[in-house]
Amino acid sequence: MNLREYVRDIPNYPKEGIMFFDITPILKSPKALKYAVDALAEKFQNSGATKIVAAEARGFLFGTPLACKMDIGFIPVRKPGKLPFKNCSVTYDLEYGTDTLCMHEDALEKDDKVLIIDDLLATGGTAAGMVQLVKNTGAEIIGSGFVVELGFLNGGQVMRDAGAEPISLLTID
Repeated sequence: MNLREYVRDIPNYPKEGIMFFDITPILKSPKALKYAVDALAEKFQNSGATKIVAAEARGFLFGTPLACKMDIGFIPVRKPGKLPFKNCSVTYDLEYGTDTLCMHEDALEKDDKVLIIDDLLATGGTAAGMVQLVKNTGAEIIGSGFVVELGFLNGGQVMRDAGAEPISLLTID
């Protein structure tokens, strides 16, 4: 399946000069959504993963069904103040500032093997933040998966440098 047919280009969003790549047409199509989840599952079927870590909100849309398909646990990563139990957190750099991600402190064990999953890999800041959050728990990162990668923003190299080799179903250069 050509997933590019299900990614809508929206110019000048969220601000002038930015091209936004909208994945909601993938979500709208049961065929495209199933394909994306199945394709990620196939790529990681022999990875030995025990948990999937994904950030809100769009990472949840692919990470949760993938965890179900792979019969492994799903760990939500959220912004500060959104998780009800004791949290660990990491603050990471973005292109224009910093951001913080939080995860329940008991979400991962040292023997967990973790996949980072998200809808889209752009500059890699959020995904690399998730890698650091996982590494801080002592769990092992075994890879990362994305439905779409914006190759021209070099997030793939950021993920390789962070120790989470990326696999993307669609790369837009």
